[in-house]
Amino acid sequence: MTGKRDKGAGDSNPWVSKPGPDEDPAAAPAPALPPSPWNLEVPPAPGGTASPWSGPGPEQGGGPATETSSAWGDKVGPPSLRRPPPEKKRPRIPPVLLPIGAGLVVVALVAVALVLLSGGDDKRVDPVPSTTPSVSTPSTSYTPPAGAIPVAFGVSVVPVPGWSVLETEKQGKELVTYAPNGEARAFFWVRQKQNVTAKAYLLAIIEGETENEIAKLGDERNLPCPKDVLEECIAMSYTSTAKDKAGQDVAVQGYVEVYLRKDKVATALDFRTRTDFAPKAEADAAQMKTSVLDSL
Repeated sequence: MTGKRDKGAGDSNPWVSKPGPDEDPAAAPAPALPPSPWNLEVPPAPGGTASPWSGPGPEQGGGPATETSSAWGDKVGPPSLRRPPPEKKRPRIPPVLLPIGAGLVVVALVAVALVLLSGGDDKRVDPVPSTTPSVSTPSTSYTPPAGAIPVAFGVSVVPVPGWSVLETEKQGKELVTYAPNGEARAFFWVRQKQNVTAKAYLLAIIEGETENEIAKLGDERNLPCPKDVLEECIAMSYTSTAKDKAGQDVAVQGYVEVYLRKDKVATALDFRTRTDFAPKAEADAAQMKTSVLDSL
């Protein structure tokens, strides 16, 4: 080794950095880059017709044209290279409020319909009369006379002299009159039942009175109802042959009348007498029947 450096060795020394263009003042400047094709303005279509998709052209002071005449067709402009603005998001309605809102809409529609049906004014609408028949109650102005025997449901009977209450009978009130020998000669029985038809009540009493007897039943007939509180009044007469205490045949006649009130209380008058005592017994029964009808 001589310690000397060869001439020109520094140019090839890998440990020595070469000066760059910026460091070499004598170096020529780098050529300028060509303009970007994305920044160039697109000339308007021939004829000066502005694109319907763009604003005014450069001649009108607007932005660059966005329509060409070849690449994308004659009338459709090329897709924009700019990112479209984000859509404005509408406020989201909570799902819980949807049925509530629907219910409010229904209520509003019903209210509007009612207003339209009523004529839209503030006049009072008369209520529709009910078709349910009203049930009349017995008048409380009736005052039973002295000696009247209460039966039930406001009904009473006034016995005629010579008639007394048969204490052993527990249904309603049964009045009886006796012959001098102590045998019963006639009966006038007032009894009542609720929620039964007049015909069913009448037939049940007739069958009970003529049981084990040879009876002949008359026809069922309608009676004029003496009061407005009554809705059905019917009657049936009969004759029969019964046995007395001595076992002898006795001719009997009688009738049953049923008066059904509008409150569904049926009052039955059950009259029965020996044929030989009929004239007197029927006259007495007519008076007692009047007292019962007055109390209905």
